[in-house]
Amino acid sequence: VNVFASWCAPCREEHPVLLALSQDKRFTLAALNYKDEPANARRFLGDLGNPYQAIGVDPAGRAAIDWGVYGVPETFVIGKDGKIAYKHVGPLTPESAKDLLLPQIEKALAVSG
Repeated sequence: VNVFASWCAPCREEHPVLLALSQDKRFTLAALNYKDEPANARRFLGDLGNPYQAIGVDPAGRAAIDWGVYGVPETFVIGKDGKIAYKHVGPLTPESAKDLLLPQIEKALAVSG
């Protein structure tokens, strides 16, 4: 689950990494749109591409509080048991996706599979 907002410059920077991750069909890439106007989020995804299979909306930031989000972007790996297996704070880079995020996804898939 990637927490993003259209007004977030680092979210724009990490977006190509998310598009690349979305090509891996072994897992679902979902999003939580944080403190954003729906029209702005749709425009953001329309301009840059939509890597997400599902998007939740959190206009007041209440859901993000429950997730322990401090700011955007943040990315979570959720196991099939519904528990948070890993949290990445800040924008994903190709390096952090390869070295940090993907190993955690692999681990969650192995445990869940």
